[in-house]
Amino acid sequence: MTIHQAIASPGCGCDSQDMLHALISIDEALARIAGYVVSVGRTEALSLDHAFGRILAQPVRSRSIAPAFDNAAMDGYAIATSALTGVGPWVLPVVARVPAGQAVTTPVAGAVAVRIFTGAPIPDGADAVVMQEEVLRDGDVIHLSRRPELGKNIRRAGSDMASGATVLDKGQRLGPREIAACAAAGAGILRVRRKLRVALLVTGDEVRRAGGPREAAQIWDVNTPMLTASLATADVDIIASDHGADNLAGLVRQLGDMAARADLVITTGGISVGEEDHVKPAVTALGGETLFSGVAIKPGKPVSVGRIGKAHWLGLPGNPVSAFVTWQVFGLALVRALSGEGLAATRRHVVTAGPIRRKPGRCELRPATLAGFDAHGREIVGFEDATHSARVGLLSAADGLIFLPADAESLPAGALVEFQPFCQS
Repeated sequence: MTIHQAIASPGCGCDSQDMLHALISIDEALARIAGYVVSVGRTEALSLDHAFGRILAQPVRSRSIAPAFDNAAMDGYAIATSALTGVGPWVLPVVARVPAGQAVTTPVAGAVAVRIFTGAPIPDGADAVVMQEEVLRDGDVIHLSRRPELGKNIRRAGSDMASGATVLDKGQRLGPREIAACAAAGAGILRVRRKLRVALLVTGDEVRRAGGPREAAQIWDVNTPMLTASLATADVDIIASDHGADNLAGLVRQLGDMAARADLVITTGGISVGEEDHVKPAVTALGGETLFSGVAIKPGKPVSVGRIGKAHWLGLPGNPVSAFVTWQVFGLALVRALSGEGLAATRRHVVTAGPIRRKPGRCELRPATLAGFDAHGREIVGFEDATHSARVGLLSAADGLIFLPADAESLPAGALVEFQPFCQS
């Protein structure tokens, strides 16, 4: 039987298991982030040409009406429809020519036409523009066989924006469409949040630079390039990236230095409870605080969020797949909150291509690939038989994560589940 019910919040049931009472749900973790994080306060003024990708710190309001004057929506001929007497056809002399950017000097008075081009101001007396494909031009006259509608092909002044109208609210990221709206509003200088200063510390004595020499028990570093690429946005400045010391004293020095300079410190690994897990003890030694440590998810259960001094701290698991999954769910939410962008709802519902059997207990975040639509127009996702936390190669084929409820041991093909698409950067 197909499951049609939406997954209830909070947390897809992740916090319903007695044995997981110390862990919080995904949605509880996100709610705590939203209530805990204070966005970066400082702002700067940037020209429109340099504001792409930044976060607005102040609303953008139109400096005038837009368009500023009545203008032609296409190339053609401006006429006065009231001058077209009888049933037609009509022969109208062309008395002037108005290209875009040129002031109008000749009005439309009576049964005449003015050659006009897209964006050019409408001459006084004209109330319609006949597109050039609908007339036959013969020398200095046009032949018109159909009466145009009043106002046809005219963009009215103020029809796009009113003067002083709010075009964009603060907290919006400036993409191409937003930049276009700012330009149309005459906003050449924008007040944006300053760049978020981020420091990255990847732990693990066995980790070596990708492609470099390594010994039998060593592995190439996936987390540093993966997270560096994830942070490569216009509003983030990576001020430090280092390999963490595998001892408490060394981590205390590194984290203390990073926290003194950064808005956000990201660590990978070292957040479990093993003898070699020194990150949380280092945070404690620095007087840091923990908002939460442990979420009822698979993979990525140890993920942690807190603060070291004035810097926020995000502790990701060391396993690259777990680090990537928890970055997508919690890391991006933390960055958005710090930048003042807010926590956008990114999940939507999809249906499963095949049945699922799994061990219940934690909400499972499984990489999935969009695979078209079913007969009801719902998106279908395909996925592996299990979540392979060590198989990084599978990530490149996935489009996002499906959220499998904690208490579900099996789901049939066609089951309705939540899906969060991957953010590319």
